[in-house]
Amino acid sequence: MKIITILATIVALAASQKYTPENDNLDIEALVSNKEKLEAFLDCFSEKGPCDEVSQDFKKDIAEAVEQACAKCTDAQKHIFKGFIDSISVEFPSKTQEFKKKYDPENKYFP
Repeated sequence: MKIITILATIVALAASQKYTPENDNLDIEALVSNKEKLEAFLDCFSEKGPCDEVSQDFKKDIAEAVEQACAKCTDAQKHIFKGFIDSISVEFPSKTQEFKKKYDPENKYFP
């Protein structure tokens, strides 16, 4: 019985280890439709520009999220990250390559 309790606790702890959801309400569709703001997020993440509160919150988790295929991301964060990557790839191809080089220098995680 003790083992079941311990296993249940471990599973519960593992499941609860998600990134903070405080910015899960980011409207990614609005962000990607605003080219200037999208580029500001990209520049923040790439150390090429300042970060606002929201972009800084996402930036702190990006390296780990990329390496772990967003394992700790909430569903909303997965949606946001996918929308962001898809959009920067189209709008800013050269900056996207710099972003990918920063967070995936060995080309393991991005296609």
